[in-house]
Amino acid sequence: MSSHRRCRGFHLLAAALAATALESALPALASAELPAIVARQRHEKKSFTDSEIVEGFLKTAFGAEYHLAGRVDRIRKYEVPVRVFADGTRADRKAQLARIVADIASRVQHLDIAMTDSNETANVLVKLVRDRDLYRTIATSYGGERAKEIKDSLDPQCLSGFRKNERFEIEHSDVILTVDNGDFVFLDCAYEELLQSLGPINDTASVPWTMFNDSVSMGYFDVYDQYLLNLLYDPRIKAGMTVQEVRAALPEVLADVRTWVKKVNGLAE
Repeated sequence: MSSHRRCRGFHLLAAALAATALESALPALASAELPAIVARQRHEKKSFTDSEIVEGFLKTAFGAEYHLAGRVDRIRKYEVPVRVFADGTRADRKAQLARIVADIASRVQHLDIAMTDSNETANVLVKLVRDRDLYRTIATSYGGERAKEIKDSLDPQCLSGFRKNERFEIEHSDVILTVDNGDFVFLDCAYEELLQSLGPINDTASVPWTMFNDSVSMGYFDVYDQYLLNLLYDPRIKAGMTVQEVRAALPEVLADVRTWVKKVNGLAE
């Protein structure tokens, strides 16, 4: 597995910010020619029991790795189309990010997500920065005191988070990615941070198949996490739902999600 420092997400509730993602020469999947990713895809586990999927969903969709205030016991998600704006000067990284967004859009059935050319029309802002400017960018975005807390608690290499309303609907997400640590680090951080900015912001060390585990580095949108995001963005799973409400809805939702994930990945029934 990669030895780079993990991407980190943290969560601020209510009106405060929630601070919790391919090179032009790369193919459409944004990752197919990177040996580290090819090796992971070759050995990827793609068959999971219902309980394995449900456990991972509940552990990532509820709670928050870095929790500063408010409640984290409800579903948090976008209930409106998601539009992503890339703020930075690296055209190659912007192209990679666009391919990542397109990949996510093609694999999450009920998520309307796409790039936008305007910050004003975006509800996800991705800042592309040099590694040496990461801490300064965090401090500019969240203040010096909070930036120090983030650095001491998470020591991030990239960061994501969101702001939600009183109905637990995500209204805006912020993602900070470093552009100069190599292709694998960029892809790994970009996928994880962008996906976490959509709702499943709680990292967990107890689920070995998800990129939302700090000891797991993927660099692509793996099958297990496709299950989690498709569950979250099924219309029957709504922002503000409790664990008990989600558990009641999951059997029916999971049956439909299984059909979709198997279809889009060409998996055997």
